[in-house]
Amino acid sequence: MHTVGAAGVEIPALGFGTWQLKGAECEKMVTAALGAGFRHIDTAEMYDNEEAVGRGLKAAKLPRDEVFLTSKVWSSNLRDGQLQHAAEVSLKRLGLDYFDLYLIHWPSNDTSTREAIGALNEVRTRGLARAVGVANFPVKLIEEAVEASEAPLATNQVEYHPYLSQAPVLDACRRHGLSLTAYCPLARGKMVDDTVIGEIAEIHGRTPAQVTLRWLIQQDGVIAIPKTGNPDRLEENLGAADFTLTDEEMSRISALTQPDGRIVRMSGEPEWDT
Repeated sequence: MHTVGAAGVEIPALGFGTWQLKGAECEKMVTAALGAGFRHIDTAEMYDNEEAVGRGLKAAKLPRDEVFLTSKVWSSNLRDGQLQHAAEVSLKRLGLDYFDLYLIHWPSNDTSTREAIGALNEVRTRGLARAVGVANFPVKLIEEAVEASEAPLATNQVEYHPYLSQAPVLDACRRHGLSLTAYCPLARGKMVDDTVIGEIAEIHGRTPAQVTLRWLIQQDGVIAIPKTGNPDRLEENLGAADFTLTDEEMSRISALTQPDGRIVRMSGEPEWDT
């Protein structure tokens, strides 16, 4: 598995997402993901599963420095003081001393980017996170965050898959040295039924999911965090790491973008670039 370097950390290009996984199922899947070979686990305060993720990490019995753990603070906890406390509570739930990466999950209409980024920087300064970053930030807010941050930002985690172009955001991330972490990388399963993806998968003797994930992680600075509750899918997803798409195939997949390709919508969400 190759890694993506940003802000002084090396982030495994394929991670295991845990959104919607709860309790014993979440614990089992985190342990299984690590057993299959994943070394990047993504969770969040809002997912209400950090305790289960922590149990799964402990059950895997891997050295702490072999697992890259990302968590995120919810938008209601971005004020100075609140954010730092939320980080401490998340670490306690996880049973860890530090995050490898700690992100602002969504921008807030109630807390300025400058205040939130200042508090996020303090989390890093105090040693609670090796690196920090953002999620769901359009270009305008990326620029604000970079300007406000004393520390380099490691990533912007956004919805990204072939049906949703993130070209402006990806360009801004590259310009400022951030990676881009793709959530919903399979468009919640829609990609597996796409004709173009299917044709390319047949050529390579791969599955549509592997081709889609490969398209993501073959791009410079892009990370993908597919989620599954099916243990059989873990090795399939990891299979995206060991083959290469041609430039023509990459272009064919990129051409699948749709004007209405966005799946995740939130009340009070920022104004998107695409």
